[in-house]
Amino acid sequence: MAVLRVPVSPSEHISGGEYAPVTLVECGDYQCPYCAEAFPIFEMVRKYFGDRLRFVFRHFPLTEVHPFAEYAAETAEFASAQGLFWQMHGLLYANQPQLTVAVLLASARALGLSEATLEAALADRTYAPKVHEYFLGGVRSGDNSTPAFFIQGGRHDGSYDYESLTGAISAAV
Repeated sequence: MAVLRVPVSPSEHISGGEYAPVTLVECGDYQCPYCAEAFPIFEMVRKYFGDRLRFVFRHFPLTEVHPFAEYAAETAEFASAQGLFWQMHGLLYANQPQLTVAVLLASARALGLSEATLEAALADRTYAPKVHEYFLGGVRSGDNSTPAFFIQGGRHDGSYDYESLTGAISAAV
C-alpha cells in the first residue's frame, strides 16, 4: 500500500477539526474531470463528519493533460495568501470545464481580489514553487493520477463515492 510520505503541516490547506481523529488528504488537479466529480462528494463527506475529520488539499496538477491546472493551483495559492483558499477552491471546481486564464481572473474578481495582482503573480510564477513542492510530495507518495486520497496516511485505493469514503473514514476512527 502506498503511504503519504510528506506529513501534514499546519501551513497546509486544512479544513475540519484541528484534533480530529481522522485525516483525509486529497491530491487533486483543478482541471481533472474526476477531481471535479469528487468535489461535491467530499463536501458531503466533510459535512457528515464535521470536526471528526481533518481534510487536507494538496495540489497535484497534471500539466501534460491539463494545461491550465498549474495556473489554477497558483491562483488558489494567490487566494490562500489573502485568506480565501477554500472560497477559490470551490470556484475553481465550479468553473472546471472552462478553465482559462480569463476564468481565473474572473474568479479572483468574484472574491474581491485584484485581477492585475493575480495576473502579475501568474506571469512571475510567484506561487509555482509552492505548487511544485506539493506535486513532488505527491510523487514521493506514489501518486500518478488524480484524485488521490490518503486516509490516516495510507492510500485509499477504493472508490471515492460517498458510501465508500464514509465507510473507509469510519473504519479508520
